[in-house]
Amino acid sequence: MDELIRRRVYGADHDDPDPGPRPGHVYRELVAGPLDGLLLDVTGWTAGQLREGAALATEIGAYGPGGRALYGPGAADPRLWEWQGDTP
Repeated sequence: MDELIRRRVYGADHDDPDPGPRPGHVYRELVAGPLDGLLLDVTGWTAGQLREGAALATEIGAYGPGGRALYGPGAADPRLWEWQGDTP
């Protein structure tokens, strides 16, 4: 858990003094792509939502502002969500 504490959570404000994970929340680590290394808070997500993954808004993907980065569970470890590409 100490490793997760130092990580930034997707969607946290850049000027947030504590952008890390919160106790009692469930996270997935984003691997590769524009959001590599961030944690995604999936607290309360259904099993189906966790299998599907997510299209996450990002300004630094292939489509710039308004684009989304696609992430989903990895084959080896479903706690690691791998980048699957970008979409407008």
